[in-house]
Amino acid sequence: MVETQQAKPEARGHRRTKIGVVETDGRNKTIKVRIDRIVQHPKYGKYQRRRGSLHVHDEKNEARVGDSVEIAACRPLSKTKSWRLVRVLRTARGS
Repeated sequence: MVETQQAKPEARGHRRTKIGVVETDGRNKTIKVRIDRIVQHPKYGKYQRRRGSLHVHDEKNEARVGDSVEIAACRPLSKTKSWRLVRVLRTARGS
C-alpha cells in the first residue's frame, strides 16, 4: 500500500506570491482578484497604472469583495485557475 503525504504550505518551498483586492466572490471556492501595478512608459518615462485579474482557489470561501488578499502560484486547478489563496490581509470595511 502506497502512502501519500499532504505537503504543508511551509514545506512547499518558495512560491510566487502577489497581493491584490477581491473583485468577485460569487462562485463556490473561487474568487477573482485584481492585481494593480505601475509601469514606466518605455519612450516617455511617464508612470502608468495597469490592472490585471486572476482567478484564485479559495478552499474555505473566506474572502469577500473588497478584501486585500495574498495569493500564491500553484499547479493548474482548472482552465483559468492557477493561483490559491494564502491569507486575507485586510477585510473590507462593510464586512
